[in-house]
Amino acid sequence: MTPPLALDIDGTMTRPDDSIDPRFFDVLPEWDAPVVLATGKSFPYPVSLCHFLTIPQNVIAENGGVVLARGDLTTNGDGEAARRVAEEFVAAGYDLGWGAPDLINRWRETEVAVARDQPLGPLEEIAAEHGQEVVDTGYAYHVKSPGVKKGMGLQSVADLLGLDPAAFVAVGDSENDVSTFGVAGESYAVANADAKAKDAADVVLDESFSAGTLAVLEDLRQRA
Repeated sequence: MTPPLALDIDGTMTRPDDSIDPRFFDVLPEWDAPVVLATGKSFPYPVSLCHFLTIPQNVIAENGGVVLARGDLTTNGDGEAARRVAEEFVAAGYDLGWGAPDLINRWRETEVAVARDQPLGPLEEIAAEHGQEVVDTGYAYHVKSPGVKKGMGLQSVADLLGLDPAAFVAVGDSENDVSTFGVAGESYAVANADAKAKDAADVVLDESFSAGTLAVLEDLRQRA
């Protein structure tokens, strides 16, 4: 029996050019256990990806800020506080870094993402003043409520699916996947992962990006 999966998207299901590896469109619909897409992206992205993969919409978005499973939607975190941080950051002369229209933050409910070419120090200072924290996912700085993490989202999804979180196999590539690795029973960091993800994972793969994730899935299928 194949295990349930918790898969990060960017850097994990993508190729080096940021495109989704098309092989997932064959592998995941045939997976005979729940698949959860866990991402720092805003809610519509993983929901849409589930739709096009033709798999159930089991989703952890915004680093645990939004959770969906079996039609049950839960929102965590203080989105208003995150938006106040963004407003002060811009008022101080900085920029969120996405241009107009800002399609990165347009649909975010519980956090704000800032481009990594913007100064981190002032962002962290303003965030702390509003009781928020900043997490670097390798793709953006995420301003979010402390304690809201992907791992918390996985616990919620597992409960909704009637599964033990320890039954899940997690694959990821960045700091925001560390909490997921701590909840899942088995965890893998792809070779392109950052140092914190590699330190937290049970196994660091030789292969990078989607190639690493697909290798894990093939190994799991052979073991089943």
